[in-house]
Amino acid sequence: MSSTTTTPPGTVRVPAEAFIALAVLGILAVLLLPLPPALLDGLLALNIAISVLMLLIALGLRQSLEFSVFPSVLLITTLFRLALNVATTRLILLRGGEGPGAAGHVIEAFGRFAVGGSLIVGFVVFLILLVVNFTVITKGSGRVSEVAARFTLDALPGKQMAIDADLAAGVVNDKEARARRQALDAEVEFFGAMDGASKFVRGDAIAALIITAINIVGGLAAGLLRDHLGLGQAAETYTLLTVGDGLVSQMPALLVSTAAGILVTRAAGADLGTQVSGQMFGRSRVLEYTAAVLALLGLLPGLPALAFLPMAGITFALARRARTQAASPQTAAAAAAAAAKESSEPKAERLQDVLRLDTLELEVGYQLLPLIDVEKGGEVPGRVTALRRQVAQELGIVLPPVHLRDNLRLEPTEYRVNLRGVELGKGQLWLDRVMALDPTGKAPDLDGLAGKEPAFGLPAKWILLKDRAGAEAKGLTLVDPASVLTTHLSELVRRHAHELVGRQEVQELLGAVAKEAPKLVEDTVPTTVTLGELVRVVRGLLREGVSVRDMKTVLEAVADAAPRSKDTGFLVEMTRRRLARQLTSRLVDPRGVVRALMFDRATEDVLRQSLAAQDGEPAVAPDVEVARRLIKSMEHQAAKLSAANLPVVLMAPTDLRRPLFDFFSRFIGDLFVVSARELTPGTPVEAAASLQLLPGAPLGARGES
Repeated sequence: MSSTTTTPPGTVRVPAEAFIALAVLGILAVLLLPLPPALLDGLLALNIAISVLMLLIALGLRQSLEFSVFPSVLLITTLFRLALNVATTRLILLRGGEGPGAAGHVIEAFGRFAVGGSLIVGFVVFLILLVVNFTVITKGSGRVSEVAARFTLDALPGKQMAIDADLAAGVVNDKEARARRQALDAEVEFFGAMDGASKFVRGDAIAALIITAINIVGGLAAGLLRDHLGLGQAAETYTLLTVGDGLVSQMPALLVSTAAGILVTRAAGADLGTQVSGQMFGRSRVLEYTAAVLALLGLLPGLPALAFLPMAGITFALARRARTQAASPQTAAAAAAAAAKESSEPKAERLQDVLRLDTLELEVGYQLLPLIDVEKGGEVPGRVTALRRQVAQELGIVLPPVHLRDNLRLEPTEYRVNLRGVELGKGQLWLDRVMALDPTGKAPDLDGLAGKEPAFGLPAKWILLKDRAGAEAKGLTLVDPASVLTTHLSELVRRHAHELVGRQEVQELLGAVAKEAPKLVEDTVPTTVTLGELVRVVRGLLREGVSVRDMKTVLEAVADAAPRSKDTGFLVEMTRRRLARQLTSRLVDPRGVVRALMFDRATEDVLRQSLAAQDGEPAVAPDVEVARRLIKSMEHQAAKLSAANLPVVLMAPTDLRRPLFDFFSRFIGDLFVVSARELTPGTPVEAAASLQLLPGAPLGARGES
């Protein structure tokens, strides 16, 4: 149900955008149209009120970004003040000869107050205010704005990297990281705008001086030539009005300049009054020393004791008050309570940390800490962020944040990847070495620490950095430690992607599809299948490396197949067929041909006869010797295809496809088992090897190409 807001009869609501537009149009009207003195008095009072309001807001802010519209408001108020200067100049020159009250009572009152019976004194006071505003406040705040804008821009890359690192480490979620980036963008825009806005204030001060000179010269000319006044009377009348006009405009300008200076020099925290009170008047020892110095000055001959001794007494009273507050029982009790809270909260937090499980966690030994420390140039957090983006594009799922932390229980050069607290994989890295790999798959013939590439199990050597040139000359592939780690993490994530998806993740995928195809989602979940059944289908697809990025096609396939059977295996098979174009594009070589391993008919019959039900699902269960020969032959052929940078594809009949994947995937990573119906029609298929299970002989390969 939509809520409606009622407006009382007789009231007119003005939108904020229209209000700003009307304000700007009003400023233009003040510039162009002559105004009566009474209306001008009201506008001058409004100018002062706005300036006081801006100053008080700046004083009460906790951080500058709470008044992020200040640069725009500063521009509008500056234009308003200049428009008032033009209006008052017009009124002074047109009606100044009628007397001091002809230009309005506000200007007259300010003029008489400042002049105090002497035009020279009034003019000097006005110039002092102008110099203070122009030379001290405006120039200082402008310089601070420039430095703040420059430092903010210089710190921007580091802050962005810190946000990415926190996101990759799981310290913040996507929503919090997005909020931090938005706050960072707002901070950059604010200080950049303040750098430009400070120029308006400075230009306003210069314009005030020029307008004052014009008013005096123009007023004398008008009084002498038009009003036929004497020189003394003309000077008194027009100078009084000019000084009053200058003060009326400079007082708000001074307040706004002060607000700008306070805003750009603010540090995040409490309001300015609280900070000043706590930091300046909360230190009893410093106040006591200050009171002693003031008392000493009051006792020196020639200095007025009546001025210094009372001030020394006030300062000493403040010191005693600060000392009393620090030692009061309430304060001590509050401090004790705070200390108790601080001592108890970490324990509670640690207990909660023990109970909480991170979905993905990367632990490193202490020698590998530079890899995950952004401040020390660590590349892993940035690469983890890139990996999450890549997984989203390739598999269609959002990888949960990877929590990066050190673990003193690991070897100094060891790292470990955990999935919900259980080890998924581990390896060793040496930061002062690089990994050398032979493209032929053999162990590199180099001096170094022997090891294995953790992602694919290839033989490798960790060589010193000084031996890089020699290794490259031999045609070896060199991989830095950060790349070794992130490649291993990437492979682990892809192989276990189905374990990262649950009801919450699938519900989020459905939410994204519902924005484009709400009817499709409504007709599928929960009308045709339950959320749990859809989760099992998605997991089944991801388990075999099939992307669910095209979630609309997945839902269409499930919605069409579910009325026939809600068996998970059947739904997965039907969905794979609907995604045939996607599967084919992943399996073809550069020529557009699928090179696949195949079993002969006799071997297929043997495998079909070995089918047995396990947990209600068909599974290949040959005897031990046949299983050993099958696995050994498949591993050999898979290694040859991988060495040729080709996907490991096994063509199988529809009824054997899934059981064969379940059987071989435990021993061969990145294996694709497909049936002919899961490829787009007309896709050429070549036999990379024809595997035969000959009686009494080991499983061999014929017709290898």
